[in-house]
Amino acid sequence: MYHVIRPEGAAHLNRPHVIVHRMKLYDDEITLLDGIPITTPERTWLDLAEMLTVDELVVAGDSCVRVPRLEFEGRDVPLCSLQDLQRMIDRHKGKRGLRKAKEAITLIRVGSDSPQESLLRLAMVRAGLPEPELNVPIIDDAGTRHHEPDLSYRKYRIGIEYEGEQHGDEGQIVRDIARSEKYTALGWTEVRISKRHMHDDAKAAVAKVRAALLQAGWRPGR
Repeated sequence: MYHVIRPEGAAHLNRPHVIVHRMKLYDDEITLLDGIPITTPERTWLDLAEMLTVDELVVAGDSCVRVPRLEFEGRDVPLCSLQDLQRMIDRHKGKRGLRKAKEAITLIRVGSDSPQESLLRLAMVRAGLPEPELNVPIIDDAGTRHHEPDLSYRKYRIGIEYEGEQHGDEGQIVRDIARSEKYTALGWTEVRISKRHMHDDAKAAVAKVRAALLQAGWRPGR
């Protein structure tokens, strides 16, 4: 299914598998992809607010503002910034989905590299755990930079790693074992989360992280 925005007053468009929206569209909300005019990432994000949940909007927003890795993606510039998303909210007052967009933007963070990382962070914070840092490198006492946990608490020396399906690859298993050994050598605790921990609003994942925090000295309310 394709969603097409037609300016108010434009001729009617009737095509199979096409949903037409009549709404205001500014010139700077249009970009080109392979010569085809499409809405910019920030405008698309706001339009999605009509049909997505708040959590889904946060996932989409996290993906928009994350800083990509040049060696993997061929680019190192985010699709847009938090300020760009906020500009869309401020510009389109009264738009459908605006309430959800306003709630979602307060929860969007730079640094999440996958939808599951975003959903895990949201579940942790809603469960009363402190908000973790995202993909921040571990720096040892000598100042040496090590790998970047998906989520972490430097104060408690806890790194949280979400293991996607690619972690079943033989080469990845070897790398994961080496990473676990590095955690131990640095005096950090590694918490490994997989898809099975994410059911029922990630309650099992939250329980694992909470246990590690309590073991490291964290106490609720402090």
